[in-house]
Amino acid sequence: MSAPVALPARTGVVGGGRMGAGIAHALLLAGSEVVLVEADATAAPAARERVVQAVRRSAERGTLGAAVNDVVARLEVATGTKALAGCGLVVEAVPEDVELKARVFTAVEGVVAPDAVIATNTSSLPITRLAGALDRPDRSLGLHFFNPVPASLLVEVVVGERTAAEVVERATGWVATLGKTPIVVRDAPGFASSRLGLALGLEAIRMVEEGVASAADIDAAMTLGYKHPMGPLRLTDLVGLDVRLGIARHLAGTLGPRFGPPDLLVEKVARGELGRKAGRGFYDWPDS
Repeated sequence: MSAPVALPARTGVVGGGRMGAGIAHALLLAGSEVVLVEADATAAPAARERVVQAVRRSAERGTLGAAVNDVVARLEVATGTKALAGCGLVVEAVPEDVELKARVFTAVEGVVAPDAVIATNTSSLPITRLAGALDRPDRSLGLHFFNPVPASLLVEVVVGERTAAEVVERATGWVATLGKTPIVVRDAPGFASSRLGLALGLEAIRMVEEGVASAADIDAAMTLGYKHPMGPLRLTDLVGLDVRLGIARHLAGTLGPRFGPPDLLVEKVARGELGRKAGRGFYDWPDS
């Protein structure tokens, strides 16, 4: 178990969607000032509200340890990476597009100090390739948080080919400070969690496709029979069917056809049945 290491006084997150807001929330709860960068002035208020609501839920659960207003006062929402100046750690959480993420890395490096750590929350894209956009790739690595961030106890620390050992040590200590357990993984396709989780999820989708059992019964087999906290199809809804499809295609291209996406997954994404965020996936989510 890694020993906790104090977070930088000022940290940053690029991308204010569900994952980015969750990461910002975790950093706030650990005492850091947080700069959350969104794409534009239209998206920024919604990103702020996601974080504020997460902080309020923490207060309702009795896990906040401070007044809501005091915690929220340490949150700054901006629309440009210049606001990240002074951040000792920046985590990008933009959509899973390697070119987009590389552009974010380059923009972040242009404003932060030479010793700042630049991390990606990607669930499957190669860390080494993203780090290639940097003048100092040794300061970059993957910090793969899990959804929902507040409830998840795990963070994958993904080590690129040129990631400095000292950066890995700092990152694992920061993860421990967030109250989560770090696991250190080499930069291999799908890392550890995405590769294993996707293999189970794709097989569960194939079973629905073949009429073996309903989604609910397949999930029950894993939650009741194997003590998984959530079944693979409900988890797919939570992650997003489009996200899982993207990962499947990436792993099929790097690891072979065993990760090829089932037709049912492709069809559901084409119909817009993306899971909880769309209100429907393998389950209906009427309150989403």
